[in-house]
Amino acid sequence: MDDQFLRVAVIGAGAAGLVAAAEAAQRGASVLLIEKNSKAGVKILMSGGTRCNLTHHADPREIAEAFGHARRFLQPALGAFSPADVVQMFHQFGVPTKVESTGKVFPVSNRALHVRDALVRRASEAGVRIETALGVLALMPAAGGGWKIATAAGEIDADRVIVTAGGRSWPGCGTTGDAYAWLRGLGHTIIEPRPALVPLTGGADWMHQLSGVTVEDCLVSVIDARLQKRKTIGNRRSSFLFTHFGFSGPAAMDISGSLTAAESFNDRQVLLDLLPEWDRSRLRQWLTDRLRDGGRQRVASRLAKRLPMRLASALAQHTGADCTIAELPRNVCGRICESLKQLPLDVHGTLGFDKAEVTAGGVALGEVDPRTMQSRLAAGLYIAGEVLDVDGPIGGYNFQAAFSTGRAAGIAAAQR
Repeated sequence: MDDQFLRVAVIGAGAAGLVAAAEAAQRGASVLLIEKNSKAGVKILMSGGTRCNLTHHADPREIAEAFGHARRFLQPALGAFSPADVVQMFHQFGVPTKVESTGKVFPVSNRALHVRDALVRRASEAGVRIETALGVLALMPAAGGGWKIATAAGEIDADRVIVTAGGRSWPGCGTTGDAYAWLRGLGHTIIEPRPALVPLTGGADWMHQLSGVTVEDCLVSVIDARLQKRKTIGNRRSSFLFTHFGFSGPAAMDISGSLTAAESFNDRQVLLDLLPEWDRSRLRQWLTDRLRDGGRQRVASRLAKRLPMRLASALAQHTGADCTIAELPRNVCGRICESLKQLPLDVHGTLGFDKAEVTAGGVALGEVDPRTMQSRLAAGLYIAGEVLDVDGPIGGYNFQAAFSTGRAAGIAAAQR
């Protein structure tokens, strides 16, 4: 090992890799950042509809809780580099941010390019050497200590290696799960990767006719269909989009991970509550109210006061309520209430990794030190970002996890 500096190689120039590289270089390491694509941060450029939802306006504990099984693992990294710290980092590099009503944090410019460029500039100014269009073929310990990285252009020697190569989501961005094989070869357990934050396929024919209809506030729940006693294993209240192939929007995509975790989609039941702020009693009273017009209003028109017109009409047809309020049979009213509160969604698949925003699964968290991101199996190996078995909801959570774990890895890798 050189007396003057540590040689740190970072594999993958995404959100985690760019932060990790900058942090290591700022602490005196000689850092090489390797990227298989022709430019850094390709996935950043596509995120948030090219706006880049870079974090969420919440405290570190709230962020950690959103990650479910990974919450305890992420707490040290999030506590050391919080959403407020992320915002400050971007402000320092000329990217002012804004908080939207949902809590999502975006650049004021609404341009992901500015986020990516700030991260690249931060790394470059710290002294990081970025090599693009350089794919890694293998990663192995060197005989005399340190690491060897095999690439198409030859071998690279390093004292420490940080793997931030991502998962399998959006493979068009270059994230094709390359690192799983390297890390498995080094003894790491890889929890089977699966798509998360991904649109769902399925739905009845009458729902497909609603393609493009958005419900701004609804509750989607996932029920374990194998149990006699109903058990909710996941839910999300947000906007929901009907599509020609099934369902999308934040509410549908956020519960997709709960579905892909099952052995079969038949093991899960998905229910849609279209009016989560109302209970059935209030809903029935509202549907049968005749005080204003004697019940001459049609059921679809009444429903359209709370729902998009196309959805209101389709629900009235589907439940056999194509009539006026005065003509509405009691049993049909009950059917409408049930459909409004627990509309079954026949989900039989997803659009897969091609359309998934993140990857669930990855390197088992018990094999990584949560404070330093160092492998517990191989000294001098650090693992951060989406390649880990961490996945959170829509809203900037996953970028925050990438920034925080990347920073922890970069700091630790630069220490002697």
